[in-house]
Amino acid sequence: MNKFTSDIIIGIEVHVELKTNSKLFCSCKRAADENEEPNTRTCPVCLGHPGSKPVLNKKAVEYAIKLALATNSKIAKELIFSRKSYFYPDMSKNYQISQYEIPLATEGKIKLENGKEIGLVRIHMEEDPAALVHPTGMRDSKLVLVDYNRSGDPLVEVVTEPDLTSPGEARNFMKQLITILQYLEIFDINNCIIKADANISIKESNYIRAEIKNITGFKEIERALNYEVARQKKEVGEGKKLKQETRAWDSEKGITFRLRTKETEADYGYIIDPDLVKIEITKDWLDEIKKEMPELAHEKLKKFTQKHGIKEEMAKVISKDKALAEMFEAVSSAINPKLAAKWIRRELTRVLNYSKKKLKDTDIKDIHMIDLLKLIEEKKITETTAQKIIEKLTEKAFDIKEHVKKEALELVSDTSEIEKFCKEAIKEGTKAVEDFKKGNEKALHFVTGIVMRKTKGKAGPKEVLEILKKLIK
Repeated sequence: MNKFTSDIIIGIEVHVELKTNSKLFCSCKRAADENEEPNTRTCPVCLGHPGSKPVLNKKAVEYAIKLALATNSKIAKELIFSRKSYFYPDMSKNYQISQYEIPLATEGKIKLENGKEIGLVRIHMEEDPAALVHPTGMRDSKLVLVDYNRSGDPLVEVVTEPDLTSPGEARNFMKQLITILQYLEIFDINNCIIKADANISIKESNYIRAEIKNITGFKEIERALNYEVARQKKEVGEGKKLKQETRAWDSEKGITFRLRTKETEADYGYIIDPDLVKIEITKDWLDEIKKEMPELAHEKLKKFTQKHGIKEEMAKVISKDKALAEMFEAVSSAINPKLAAKWIRRELTRVLNYSKKKLKDTDIKDIHMIDLLKLIEEKKITETTAQKIIEKLTEKAFDIKEHVKKEALELVSDTSEIEKFCKEAIKEGTKAVEDFKKGNEKALHFVTGIVMRKTKGKAGPKEVLEILKKLIK
């Protein structure tokens, strides 16, 4: 009897490129140069020349351990590397240095947004193979080009238990993983590769598994898995018997296609790598790495909701972005936390999204938000004025207080002056005034808008509304 109960069973193997300066076993630069020529960022070690000897990148190991700690994994006492033998052009030495017998870490967990925990079978380190280039597409190209620039880049592979039961959960898992990676600062989404191999099976086939290789992106993994579920159900419905196989995802056509029958571990002929000695992962080394560990997104979420009383939905958005979360903590120490959350979550993210920038791409600092929100708290400027200021900040940072003073943006507090503008607005918006008198409360918003234009947004909307009602009555 099959142990699975869900209609869909999914397990994911995610390959994450670590943000180191050099490759995993040599001193070649890891990050690609702009417009670099193929096969130029290489050396005898990453090309596997006879007599070359690999030397392990310590920083890559520390980054991998950080991920293991962040996922509450059980960390091995020794670091052991193996040779994964296979004859394929993307590894010039005919084997890949990976981990098999004893992975770096096991038994970890990553929690989805809905609270469901996804178990991790293992986290292990390995070198990236070369890039295969198919000039006219993977299925149609009559030749394959090989670029070894990527060969030897440091990867961690995160292998899940078959705990995912929908393409949507798979997409959410990838999001949660990337949030952890970015908090740890061991991965850069702009210049590091992240790709997933997904194993998927359905109840109707008695869980005959297909592996989909090299899927990139949140949306793509969901698209690929949705297609594969539909394909498998269709074939079973037509009376076909599924076979365990490896398939590729064509994102342009939105389909998977067969590559080969699935290999087993025995096909790779793993052996311990004789060129790499065992490395002890000592308690002292782990303690040093733990000291560098940041507070993670789920910990900040808990703090924001419990300590600061922020609504969970708002706190989730802020905590997912490390830069925004750190800014919120700094600003909320000087400003009402709920006001800080509102402006960082809504207005700051609004202008960043509009300008297609990340916070790090601007010169906006904690002090700018503190100065801006203090002026709102002290009722020296309106929210409308503050919105315009924050829009300017994304272009170039400046002294908020000086800008408000220089541009005469302070709130109009002279009641007689506001009353003068209100009387003018009542004359100009006679129809709206009549509608208000007939019981249409919203009609008065039109008149309020006239006043705000006349004062250039420097009058308090609530005060304007009160004066208008008083004058009309």
